[in-house]
Amino acid sequence: MAVNDPKSDDEAFTIERHGDLTVITATEELERIEFGLEELVSELILKPLRRQENPSIVFDLSRVEYFGSMFLALLIRCWKLALSQGGTMALSGVNERSRELLRITALDMVWPIYQSKREAIEALQLD
Repeated sequence: MAVNDPKSDDEAFTIERHGDLTVITATEELERIEFGLEELVSELILKPLRRQENPSIVFDLSRVEYFGSMFLALLIRCWKLALSQGGTMALSGVNERSRELLRITALDMVWPIYQSKREAIEALQLD
């Protein structure tokens, strides 16, 4: 599943299933989505997660150079949904610039952060 910016052919995100685990791979295109479309993007990501019991979510940020408030709000919405349904969420591939934003907002204390998508998948599948 992907959402395309009308000005670009690059995918903003993809959603993959690995058993009971959902992996959402974001790209820098996610930050370029026009204002007002963030609700549509949120709904596309959250809708399949609402049907799961105990959803485990990995956000792979290895293709994201930097993210701001719109994307941070999306992460928080996904995390709250996962928690409300007895699930969990982790991040992977977070670069230093984004890690600093997570540190400043203290969200690095909330979400486990893994070096790679594979490491995050393995850790969440063990839970």
